[in-house]
Amino acid sequence: MKFAPTSVNCSPLRIKFLRTDDAKAKLDPALSEGNRHKVHAAPVTAILAYDRGFHRHLPELFPHADAKSWFVGNEPYREETAFRNSSLQGGYFILAARALGLDAGPLSGFDNDMVDGLFFAEGDPDYRSNFLCNLGYGDSSKLYPRSPRLAFEQVCEFL
Repeated sequence: MKFAPTSVNCSPLRIKFLRTDDAKAKLDPALSEGNRHKVHAAPVTAILAYDRGFHRHLPELFPHADAKSWFVGNEPYREETAFRNSSLQGGYFILAARALGLDAGPLSGFDNDMVDGLFFAEGDPDYRSNFLCNLGYGDSSKLYPRSPRLAFEQVCEFL
């Protein structure tokens, strides 16, 4: 996950791993009713967030150009870049977890603003939650069979 590509190597993903009952209880008010049990049943729930101040690290991460200047004073561009690339890194995160033999269950049924207020407001004010991901070893007997996917021809077009 660390070495997978992002645009201008911006790497905006930030992760908080909730491992304790107390940490998960803190998350409870932000969760949709259907996700509470899933979060409490998982050994770990990760909050995958993006750092809107990622550009501060660009002199180190992308030293061959003054990429930081592309984002200074351009909040909409920073927000879009951070969200898009943290989503990309979130996909890498899931693949890395699965490569280690873990099950990964991404969740989007939660109140982002509440999560941000509970976990990022004081120490990490530039962080915004993107999605949650439960990690652990699932019980395959309780899973639905894999749902169908669209065929290549339904989603791709050669021009």
